[in-house]
Amino acid sequence: MIQFSDFEKKTKIVFKNKDLLKQAFIHRSYINENTGTSLSHNERLEFLGDAVLELIVTDFLYKKYPNYTEGELTALRSALVNAVIISEIALEIGMNDYLLLSKGEAKDNGKARQYILANTYEAYVGAIYLDQEYNAVNKFVSESLLPKTEEIVNKKLWRDAKSLVQEKAQEFVNFTPAYRVLSESGPDHDKHFTVGIYFGSNLIAEGKGKSKQEAEQKAAEAALKIKNWFD
Repeated sequence: MIQFSDFEKKTKIVFKNKDLLKQAFIHRSYINENTGTSLSHNERLEFLGDAVLELIVTDFLYKKYPNYTEGELTALRSALVNAVIISEIALEIGMNDYLLLSKGEAKDNGKARQYILANTYEAYVGAIYLDQEYNAVNKFVSESLLPKTEEIVNKKLWRDAKSLVQEKAQEFVNFTPAYRVLSESGPDHDKHFTVGIYFGSNLIAEGKGKSKQEAEQKAAEAALKIKNWFD
């Protein structure tokens, strides 16, 4: 039996509404196998948490980097709230031990688990916001996620890979990159795309993501590595 009180001790955030805390960890697949549960899955909380997280990160970046342009701030925000970074944070604070999943999902520790963890982090942000309002959730995000900003800025991980690969491809090989969906799988609420990046007819690299845009970014990043075009 999962004891969510242990997670409260770990994060030092004690919920008034314990159902909100539990719901943040309920994946859709768990509901399919446990139809008698009184709570729903966490997707509505994730929807709310995503918006709250974006506001907190945007406010932080706007104040911290007064000389950055809108485009630079947008790229930096995207780098900070992407699924890879957020899933790493979720793992660091122990969220993986409290996930409520179907037996099938519980066995999968690959890419799918990464997205589940990122979504759970966002759902948890939404739950804190509903239970304790803005200041509490701002403190949580400031302590768990925002410290990653320095690394992203120092390593220039915030640069838009698609823009950079287009610039480099035109400079070095005189091609404008093209992207094609190679495959897609999963139900509508949990799609997974594989996209290829091409220079002319040559497939240079592939990328995977929960949206075509994310998969294109991953493909662009992979192409930059293959061509050694990172500055």
